[in-house]
Amino acid sequence: MISILARERLLGAALGGMLAGVIVLEERKRIYRSISDDRSRLAARTQKREPIFGKEFRTEFAHLWNQSVDRMLGPAIEYLSSRGW
Repeated sequence: MISILARERLLGAALGGMLAGVIVLEERKRIYRSISDDRSRLAARTQKREPIFGKEFRTEFAHLWNQSVDRMLGPAIEYLSSRGW
């Protein structure tokens, strides 16, 4: 027969293993829940996010930017082109 000391050790190992299993499962649930919460918050934030300026403004700004760059660098480009660059 198994001695009392061996039974106590076996019972302690079994209870310790069950406790460790419960702790691991609870931590996994917390981790998965936090990941899910982060994803839902991120999805909610990206859905509510609107551009600061409208599409028309951005198009007009890009056009004005290109015109100003052409005016500023146009002479330099013409000079380099005439020199064979």
